[in-house]
Amino acid sequence: MDFRPFNQAPPTLGNQYDEDRVLRSVLARAMPADVAQGVAPSLREMGSLAVGELLRMQGEDRLRDPELISWSPWGERIDEIVVTPLWQRCAAVVPEHGVVAAAYEPTFGPYARLHQFALAYLFGPSSDVYTCPLAMTDGAARTLIASGNQALIDRALPHLTSRDPKTFWTSGQWMTESTGGSDVGTSETIAVATESGHRLYGRKWFTSATTAQMALTLGRPEGSGPGGKGLALFYVETRDASGRLQNIEVNRLKDKLGTRKVPTAEIMLRGTPATAVMGLANGVRNITPMLNVTRTWNAVMSVAFMRRAVALTRDYSKKRRAFGALLSDKPLHLDTLATLAAETEAMTHLAFEVVAILGRLERGAARPQDEALLRLLTPIAKLTTGKSVVTVVSETLECFGGAGYVEDTGLPALLRDAQVLPIWEGTTNVLSLDTLRALGHGPDVLGALRAEAARLTREMTDPELGAVARTAIDTIQRALGWLADTAASAPLDTEASARRFALTLGRSYALLLHASHADWSLRHERDARSKAAALLYAELPHDLLRVVSRERARAVALDEA
Repeated sequence: MDFRPFNQAPPTLGNQYDEDRVLRSVLARAMPADVAQGVAPSLREMGSLAVGELLRMQGEDRLRDPELISWSPWGERIDEIVVTPLWQRCAAVVPEHGVVAAAYEPTFGPYARLHQFALAYLFGPSSDVYTCPLAMTDGAARTLIASGNQALIDRALPHLTSRDPKTFWTSGQWMTESTGGSDVGTSETIAVATESGHRLYGRKWFTSATTAQMALTLGRPEGSGPGGKGLALFYVETRDASGRLQNIEVNRLKDKLGTRKVPTAEIMLRGTPATAVMGLANGVRNITPMLNVTRTWNAVMSVAFMRRAVALTRDYSKKRRAFGALLSDKPLHLDTLATLAAETEAMTHLAFEVVAILGRLERGAARPQDEALLRLLTPIAKLTTGKSVVTVVSETLECFGGAGYVEDTGLPALLRDAQVLPIWEGTTNVLSLDTLRALGHGPDVLGALRAEAARLTREMTDPELGAVARTAIDTIQRALGWLADTAASAPLDTEASARRFALTLGRSYALLLHASHADWSLRHERDARSKAAALLYAELPHDLLRVVSRERARAVALDEA
């Protein structure tokens, strides 16, 4: 008997730019028509590359991880890290396509960031998280520009923003030590002054771009005080002219849940030559330009992973037949997938709103409220998208049934890699406290938020979407009212509820942005799909704010009597 079992057709992806209605609509609204037309060819090319060569190599590299070669055959310590073939290919793709450089080129002015992050969004899910060193490279470039240190700008910036693979550099961001990641003020690295600069001595517990040509890192100059104010920001070139590590030892590569292709290492600095970037104090404050950029990368990569997971699930639903019908004809499956798609669309608007503001500020085209808005929305967008991506990707794996749990489908890697996004660049709790600090800067932040909410709703004409927008604004106002009431009278309640407060702001502001864009799309694109998604997203929980007794929380958290 010739038995031929059924084989399920796998999900497939088309050009990721042409098939992404949301991205194209976001850019069409945010850019003048000639700019949108100007960026389209490069985005279409990246959309094709993402599902062609890069996706193929990603599958071929599934079982490969970076390798640390500590010693040469003759006993010399070399600490060479060999990355995967896809990462080696990305080292050329990135500069050639301007995934970093596009943000620093004059061609598209205040829209350059939108162009760059659209490229990164398309590139990221097929790169095995090569976007990690790119975020730090971009952040380093912006930090050096902000520093005004012309010698370092002249030395490093042409490399960090190069389109030539032969001259392109990536940068590390060496902040995390065993004393803590978010609490960098406890860093133990010591900076010893010499005639030619400084030498760094210490251990960096996580360095996610150990193969980079340079890094920005924190060290405490001898005699400096404690905390973040006593730290200084230093520039390090990792190798000398002969290619040898400059007094840097790689102890080991980290064995991680996800981002396994990223050569994250634990390193020792044993007198590594370093140059102070902005004086010998206030190092934590001086990395702010870097964090604004890297947190924006984190938010954009979160929505990119969500989009990839939803795109795969959407295609699969049209191929998978169960119980006599395609999944695309099953009401419960459609309800599940619709919720995931609406969540993804709303989070995309939130992430790219931050991108648009960042681009205007960098190019001198900012509106009066932009600086205050960026201060508030950067942590909010990062934390909100970081929580959403894990939920969305996890749910999409469930939509595949057992296939979603099988490694060689490539689906489990999506979830493992997504899990780092709420952690990198500040955990949800840390960023929630950052949100409170941003609102504590003064009335300009609250004023900017209210002015922007008014602007977004001013031109809306659709009654249903107008009602959604008002609901979002009402929720934001209730949350801000709660903050005003508790900040003075019960500050510990404010801290305890900071996560729920920040997520309420993030989800409600995403809803407002989504409703505003859906109204625009109805009027300008004659497209009701965004409206349908916004109305569905409006039915999801947004007001998450509640106050839990601190005594009860302690008892339950620590299982105390």
